[in-house]
Amino acid sequence: MAELILNKVAESGLISFDLEAYYPKQPVKVFDLKDFLFMGLILKEKDFRAALQTFDWEQYKDANVAITCSADAVIPMWAYMLVASYLQPLAANVVFGDERKLIDTLLLKNLESVKGEEYADKRVVVKGCGEVSIPESAFVEITNKLRPFAKSIMYGEPCSTVPIFKKK
Repeated sequence: MAELILNKVAESGLISFDLEAYYPKQPVKVFDLKDFLFMGLILKEKDFRAALQTFDWEQYKDANVAITCSADAVIPMWAYMLVASYLQPLAANVVFGDERKLIDTLLLKNLESVKGEEYADKRVVVKGCGEVSIPESAFVEITNKLRPFAKSIMYGEPCSTVPIFKKK
């Protein structure tokens, strides 16, 4: 007689939470001010403004854009603001920082939509591996959102979890 194979993971009532679902979908681009510096060191206001006016901003349409300066130069605050004012009507999102900071900011913004109440008294496994690298801040944020409500929080895969929190 054939033995019935049971899927213990499916029967466990575990809910798998995949942070990749909240990863930014639009393209990610970086606007680097170093390309607009005189001798790679100095920002000349008149030249900078002229260059921005003739720049092709359409390449940033519907993209997530990080504004940064990779050169070791002192950049006045208004320069970042000016670039943001050109990007804002075209880009999906504009953030100061590098690509990593942009992804981190957008991922946390996307996680704001998670309603912890929907996980009340549930056993949640926050997926640990995937196709893209998820910043640590997202794991901390989802723990903060779920802890007041979830029965338990685990990290990993349903077949192999690391316990994080369990209601007493």
